[in-house]
Amino acid sequence: MNAPGTLPVQVVFDTTPGQYNHWKLGFEGPVATLTLDIAEDKGLAPGYKLKLNSYDLGVDIELHDALNRIRFEHPEVRSVVLTSGKSRMFCSGANIYMLGTSSHSWKVNFCKFTNETRNGIEDASQHSGLRFLAALNGTTAGGGYEMALACDEILMVDDRSSTVSLPEVPLLGVLPGTGGLTRIVDKRKVRRDLADVFCTTAEGVRADRARQWKLIDHTAKPQEFLAKVKARALELAKSSDRPGGQGVALTPLGGNRLVHVQIDPATSTAEITVQGPDKVALERSADWYPLRLARELDRAILDLRHNQLDTGLWILKTQGDPARVLAMDALLEKNAADWFVRETLGYLRRTLARLDVSSRSIFAVIEPGSCFAGTLLELALAADRSFMLDADNGATLALSALNFGAYPMVSGDSRLSARYCGEVPALERGKAYDAKAAGELGLVTATPDDIDWEDEVRLAIEERASLSPDALTGMEASLRFTGKENMLTRIFGRLSAWQNWIFIRPNAVGENGALKLYGSGTKPSFNWERV
Repeated sequence: MNAPGTLPVQVVFDTTPGQYNHWKLGFEGPVATLTLDIAEDKGLAPGYKLKLNSYDLGVDIELHDALNRIRFEHPEVRSVVLTSGKSRMFCSGANIYMLGTSSHSWKVNFCKFTNETRNGIEDASQHSGLRFLAALNGTTAGGGYEMALACDEILMVDDRSSTVSLPEVPLLGVLPGTGGLTRIVDKRKVRRDLADVFCTTAEGVRADRARQWKLIDHTAKPQEFLAKVKARALELAKSSDRPGGQGVALTPLGGNRLVHVQIDPATSTAEITVQGPDKVALERSADWYPLRLARELDRAILDLRHNQLDTGLWILKTQGDPARVLAMDALLEKNAADWFVRETLGYLRRTLARLDVSSRSIFAVIEPGSCFAGTLLELALAADRSFMLDADNGATLALSALNFGAYPMVSGDSRLSARYCGEVPALERGKAYDAKAAGELGLVTATPDDIDWEDEVRLAIEERASLSPDALTGMEASLRFTGKENMLTRIFGRLSAWQNWIFIRPNAVGENGALKLYGSGTKPSFNWERV
């Protein structure tokens, strides 16, 4: 067993179905089935076993990949069934020993990635025409139930023993980390007092009461379960607008071509430079500029979050022709109804949203040769501060139609709206704004001239790197989202507030890290340990 806080892994986010250890992906007509069948000995790091279909980060990396393959490679799929390959056990949630051997930063980033994967299920339902059915063929606890909550409907076996539960509060003294508390009241509309009983009942709730309380939608006896799952999945598929036809294979990315990351350990910074498009055309391939951009940027963000924990400040830059970025945006807007373009815009939307919820400071640096326009302007709008050089023949900024709602944050607002706290000034689409105009409109934070540029940017970076990352995490989470709250901002906001204090009650952990599923009448002792 590793010492606490020393999980020694370099996380790789690229995978393919042939490399999956924990998910089986099957297709039958308009229905895809994702079967969770955890390989106990295939954890992402040594020191724990994934008992009782419990999961770690590696399991969610596979799920993230599988969902994208369904979106792009299988446009014929209209509904997706999530179920388990284990008898009488759907999923017992996150593996507790994995968490116990992880550093604080690892736990935070694990919870955020898992949240984003659950959000991705809901995003696909809202924007991609996919419908999701959780088929609970056994006991479902903690993160397992949170996974089910992300689906459109939940169908549970009524075998008089299987339960659904969120036992983290009574057994571990922690909050469910992937949105369970929020989704049962916001999404499933469970009455507050019933939700209170449910979330403090360690042994969970069986199928009949779970349906009565609206914790699930449907039940089926064991002998009827598979038939009812199939019938319900086909019925859900009827409400989809997915077109069918030939999909686009997500071929391996290989090395980066569009997103280049340079890490400076001495200043705890990462410089992320994004290349603009060199041509404008609609190509149905994984190498089409907007899709490759989304995939490379997604991988870069995740790598920095999980593998570069000491890099506290990300500096965003771009290189290219702003006119070509605007032309590509016009092409995306014109073809937005095309299923492939729709999925590509969705990948960009989800990737950009990772920036907003990352526990890192973000600066944008806008210099001659930059192409912060349209979709790439979203990078600067996502930054906590932006610096634009005021010089002759300097860089310009430009907006496209896509800046006005195509890439909403998890709050549902555009980054423009969030920047101006809902009071967006009159901004022209396609107009090139120089540093003076951008500064006057508030599109950037500062516009130093060429005399002060290097010193002002350097000092801002040095000052930021000297501040407490924990304090900045809370500050940025509070400032990035303005206006009204919604389900997702509450989930991420509460995670940011909670992430500094994670406790585990050791006697609530079963063999090899699986959460003990206590029966009625069991009273664990109240011993607390800071990890």
